[in-house]
Amino acid sequence: MHPHQPESHRTHRTGWLRAAVLGANDGIVSTASLIVGIAASQATQHDILLAGVAGAVAGAMSMAAGEYVSVSSQADTEKADLARERKELEENHSYELNELTAIYIQRGLDPLLAEQVAVQLMEHDALGAHALEELGISEQGTARPLQAALTSAATFAVGAALPLLVALFSPVSILAVTVSSSSLLFLMLLGIVSAYTGGSSLIKGAVRVTFWGALAMGLTAGAGALFGTVV
Repeated sequence: MHPHQPESHRTHRTGWLRAAVLGANDGIVSTASLIVGIAASQATQHDILLAGVAGAVAGAMSMAAGEYVSVSSQADTEKADLARERKELEENHSYELNELTAIYIQRGLDPLLAEQVAVQLMEHDALGAHALEELGISEQGTARPLQAALTSAATFAVGAALPLLVALFSPVSILAVTVSSSSLLFLMLLGIVSAYTGGSSLIKGAVRVTFWGALAMGLTAGAGALFGTVV
């Protein structure tokens, strides 16, 4: 027999990885789009950088607040469902046992084995068994509002800093081109890294974020050129 090798899974990364990718992607796309849009209106480099910095700060705080409120709502729902399930286990244990048994029967176990599994799991951790099988709540997938907020804000700031640095050192005459092209490169790298971390297709991950980033910058540049005025 071959010795058992521990398997490496990536589902435990979904919480912070989603927030990190979302934050970095928004940081690059929104800040680069803002810079390109302002640059297309023939603004000065000082005004472009000022708008970019303001957008980066506002965006980071918005991401943190939005993630915290959103994930907190999810956490509140999970807590309410768990409290209800705990009460039902205390008041009608036999019904909850039959309910768990029925779930395993639907998954393909024969009735006798399904009941044995349900009994043993409920003896070990009744609430945990029902949380996972009935509500779909696991320890790995539990909502963590503070972690999501801090991760999103930090990665947004890092993502926003990239186009800002390019804009800082780029001649104003080609600033829109350098910021947009470098930002697309940053987005491509972000897509590759996030896909690799999550164990999915590198090409698909890169194309996905690059396409939407290019679309956002293109539309913003068009708006800046259309409504901007030459000072």
